[in-house]
Amino acid sequence: MPAIFITGCSSGFGLETARLFLQRGWDVVATMRTLNAELFPASERLRLLRLDVTDAASAAHAVAEAGPINVLVNNAGFGVPSPVELTEFGVARAMFETNTLGTLAIIQALLPSFRQRRSGVIINVSSSTTLKSLPMVGVYRATKAAVNSLTETLALEVKPFGVRTHLVIPGSAPETRFGANGLPHLRGSDNADYAPMIERIVAHMRDRSGPTTRASDVAAAIWRCATDPASPFRLAAGRDAEALMAEAG
Repeated sequence: MPAIFITGCSSGFGLETARLFLQRGWDVVATMRTLNAELFPASERLRLLRLDVTDAASAAHAVAEAGPINVLVNNAGFGVPSPVELTEFGVARAMFETNTLGTLAIIQALLPSFRQRRSGVIINVSSSTTLKSLPMVGVYRATKAAVNSLTETLALEVKPFGVRTHLVIPGSAPETRFGANGLPHLRGSDNADYAPMIERIVAHMRDRSGPTTRASDVAAAIWRCATDPASPFRLAAGRDAEALMAEAG
């Protein structure tokens, strides 16, 4: 059976994707910083590996432990809503290390086997924030825009080796823990100039009344990219992301 390697499987998009591929008969290597076997049904086709994508040695070790892989999904991500001026430098660094450099580390660890075998699929999970400028996501958007640019160039470089590359672009996903994980790092609520905007944007992030993205939308988009060679290079996941992509042209 084909095998898929997924980062960031402790919750949200990664967890849903791992479960979907297991249900459909794939061998799944699900990685996370803190292992939790209770998240998954017992299966001989599932391997859980500890992985910190910000550590290149951890990335290389996890890839070596995984064995032969057909599809790589770079999903691990970290985001903090914050005005650019007030974003703590350490938080900004953590976002780049997780979202951008973490993606690069896993690609560099796994791509040699794809290139030697002349086959493989790399799917990088980006964000609909790259489709439209919005307040409070400047640094996070920059990390994902960097992933987009990296993936665009990577696609040109690896196509001669028979390796497909895709960007999956989710919208806002209030059902996941992504926003909750970032909000504790938010600064500026006590700043008189920024406080009204921060309050408005945080309320919008928590609003589930309009079109949003479900984890199952992202898993379905990843499945399509993994299994359909005709799938587009960029694939929106979620009704809000689809609308933004159509608007952006």
